[in-house]
Amino acid sequence: MSLSLKKATAYTVGLGLVVASLAACSSSSTSSTGTATGGSGGGSGQLIGVFMPTTQLPRWNRDGDELKKDLTADGYKVSVQYADNKNDQQISQIETAINDNAKVLVIASIDGTTLGPTLAKAKAKGIKVIAYDRLILNTPNVDYYDTFDNQKVGTLQGQFIVKQLGLDAGKGPFNFEAFAGSPDDNNAAFFFKGAYDVLKPYVDSGKLVSVSGKWPKTVDDWKQIGILGWGSDKAQAEMENRLNSFYTGGKKVQVVLSPNDSLALGISKALQNAGYTAADFPVLTGQDADQANTVNILNGLQSMTVWKDTRAEAKQAAKMVKEILDNTTVDVNNTTDYNNGVKVVPSFLLAPQVVTKDTVQSILVDSGFWTKKDLGLS
Repeated sequence: MSLSLKKATAYTVGLGLVVASLAACSSSSTSSTGTATGGSGGGSGQLIGVFMPTTQLPRWNRDGDELKKDLTADGYKVSVQYADNKNDQQISQIETAINDNAKVLVIASIDGTTLGPTLAKAKAKGIKVIAYDRLILNTPNVDYYDTFDNQKVGTLQGQFIVKQLGLDAGKGPFNFEAFAGSPDDNNAAFFFKGAYDVLKPYVDSGKLVSVSGKWPKTVDDWKQIGILGWGSDKAQAEMENRLNSFYTGGKKVQVVLSPNDSLALGISKALQNAGYTAADFPVLTGQDADQANTVNILNGLQSMTVWKDTRAEAKQAAKMVKEILDNTTVDVNNTTDYNNGVKVVPSFLLAPQVVTKDTVQSILVDSGFWTKKDLGLS
């Protein structure tokens, strides 16, 4: 996504977080689930297609489970499909649902720039489309967008780094490495922009030193440090390369910007393999509050994560589906900022939240997102 489009779609809305009940997180590696028969919520068994990118990132398993639970409770027949991060496979899954006369499609796209022809088929059959978490681009045939304030995610990560290092008090310099998300993910641009805008002044002043030289010269160049597919293994390999190439002779990295937990997990492994321990671990950011990363936070092997309660996002999407099919007003809170290149998509934004070691219990455990047992606390 170009910066010109990002500027056109920049947003600053912050909202209260909705908390719903937790469903179990699947660890399945299958590419799709079967259909679930509707409950007694009034949906009359209408088919809803739900499309997630992959089972390889824990958060998408949780999203799929929550959407199935919420939509089934509303009385709909639900088909949840995972596409192993293969765009052609996701397109095929969506077209199957269109042929099966689904009434609404909820799509977390793999590549949001490629769905135009498929969604034109949905439009021709009167099927409504909700872009879930990732904006679908370059098509008029997306009706609503359900997401978190993704630029705010990066802003929170940048602000955390500033506060932890005391940069605003003039401390430094600190050796700094930055990573960005998958180049084909529309949200990755927002995450990076939020952090970049906060951290750039400190890079420019020399308080943050990009030892590898990989800090992008402009925010538009973020893809140069993007990790394709959000792969933990790819992030680990890249961090290992930087450590071996630029951190020799006792030089230490002191802070790493990671846009999400999948990348942070790989980065943390690389650092541990290089001999870093909790005593000298760099400030390391993340996002999603994945189980393994939350355990790392408790053990001093990651500094923070930005929590996006996917239960709230799924509940909002299910609410939108019901409102669409009940022919009532669909609840949105932003009708100006999300231009997908063809139209401004009516959107609902939820607010992310920082979690640290000191707040794991009060935010993640007390809300039921994780149990003490999940995190090795009991």
